[in-house]
This record gives sequence, C-alpha cells and structure tokens, in this order.
Amino acid sequence: MNWSQFFKSAVGRKITMSLTGIFLILFLLLHAGLNACIWANDGGAMFNAGAHFMGSTIIPRVLEVGLFVFFIIHVVQGIKLTIQNRSKRSVGYAVPMGNNGSKWYSRSMGLLGSLILIFIVVHLAHFWFPNRSNQGFLLGEEINLYEKMKEVFSHIAPVIIYELGVIALFWHLLHGFQSAFRTLGLSNHRYIGLIKGLGFWYSLIICLAFFFMPLSFHFGWIQ
Repeated sequence: MNWSQFFKSAVGRKITMSLTGIFLILFLLLHAGLNACIWANDGGAMFNAGAHFMGSTIIPRVLEVGLFVFFIIHVVQGIKLTIQNRSKRSVGYAVPMGNNGSKWYSRSMGLLGSLILIFIVVHLAHFWFPNRSNQGFLLGEEINLYEKMKEVFSHIAPVIIYELGVIALFWHLLHGFQSAFRTLGLSNHRYIGLIKGLGFWYSLIICLAFFFMPLSFHFGWIQ
C-alpha cells in the first residue's frame, strides 16, 4: 500500500483526522488565551496588542496558512470518513474501546462538525476578513478588533449564533479530544482515564471562555 492508498483508507483518514485535530486543539488554546485578554477590562489595549502581534508578525502569519490547510484537510477527511463509514457499517470516529454502545455526540460528529463549520464561516466574516482586508501581508492598518467585537455583539443575533456554535464545539471536542489520542494508540487503561479527564476539562474551560466572550460584550460586563 502506497501513501496515496493509505490516506484514502479508513485508518489513514482517522490518523489524518487525529493529527490535524490535535493541531486545531492547540490553536484553540492559543485563540482562547488571546480572547481572554478582553477581561483585562482596559479598553481593549491588551487584546489589540495581542491581535496586532498575531496579524503583523511573520511566524504567526505563516502558521495561519498552515492552520487553514489543516482545517480544510480535517473537514474533507471528516466528510469522506463519515460517508465511508455509513456506506459500510456504523464505525466510530476513533478506535473502539470495547464498551457497549456509544454517546450520541460520538455518533453525531459529522453534524456537529457541520454546525461548527457554519459558525467558523460567520466568525471569519465578522472579524478575520475585515481585519485582513485592511491590513497588508506584514504592514498595514488593521481595524480595532476590540471595538469591532463590541459592535458585533451588541446585536442579539450574532450572540445567539456564537453561543450555539460554541455548544456544538463543546460536544465535538468532548469526543474528538480523546478520540484523537486513542486513534494514535493511547487506548490502554493506564492512559485512557487521564486522557478522558484532560479532554473533559479542556473542552469545558475552552468553551466556557468562548461562551462568555459574546455575553461579556452584549451585557456590558466589560468596557
């Protein structure tokens, strides 16, 4: 079996999903950390400084390209894996652990992923595209993202969309985190409890940070 055949197989797609998923998990940690700067309640000074660094420095911009590539691969392989599994039999997203049955969110990764994709498109339209269109590759005048967030989240519709997207993200991560590591072989009893616990707290903390961000702007908890 050559590399092309391997990555078209169910096992190859699961490994690709796992590796790209872990990269996206690390990105979410960074993204949530940057967003948490809004709670400095300093008029957005700390947040805008971090956003400026991420948008005007070469290494983050290069990593940004890798992020989009990995995200697209993750989505495409997820769709293909879902279609492949349904055409044969009901096979989970990751290596089975021998337990009876599965959680509903484990069986709904395709649906949750589709909802997250819609959420990300809305997110990019609100913030990423307006900022990058006003900014050169390395130099330029980026918009005040803090003020942009205040303006967007002053309306209830974007707040509801974001909250629904974050809820979908939580359930997606709750299964995807442990599934990614199990697919890579960390499925024995020595590690699985640690991975499941770490996955739960990671998913909860990250999603709570994203969940309260729109609410903080909408209800004026920060200025």
